[in-house]
Amino acid sequence: MESELQRIGVSIEEKLLVQFDRLIESKGYTNRSEAIRDLIRESLVEDEWRKDVGESVGTITLVYNHHLREMADRVTDLQHQYHEKIVSVLHVHLDAHNCLEVMVVRGEKVEIQAIAGRLSSLKGVKHCKLVATTTGENL
Repeated sequence: MESELQRIGVSIEEKLLVQFDRLIESKGYTNRSEAIRDLIRESLVEDEWRKDVGESVGTITLVYNHHLREMADRVTDLQHQYHEKIVSVLHVHLDAHNCLEVMVVRGEKVEIQAIAGRLSSLKGVKHCKLVATTTGENL
């Protein structure tokens, strides 16, 4: 259920406002209000993740050399170990040597962070990043 909109006033230095207007225009916002709402939502999601407790969602993006001995098997084994937390996986062959995997994860925040940590520590992983987001339930 949508809540009523509240109008607020904000005082901002002109130089900062000019920069903000340029930024939101480049991103395609049609007005300041929606851009400010998005900034608030982002801050609330970051705060939610700082609490380490509770269920959330995110993506883990992984780039690795699939030629490294048993690398693909280790990634797959880890995915099977956490099959209840990994909702979906996208696998892309970037070139003759490198693969990209994007895993959608859902569960307790500490479990999601543990999965990302385990993947990141595998020998042959070139890059691993957890992008933490929210279920949207509290926004």
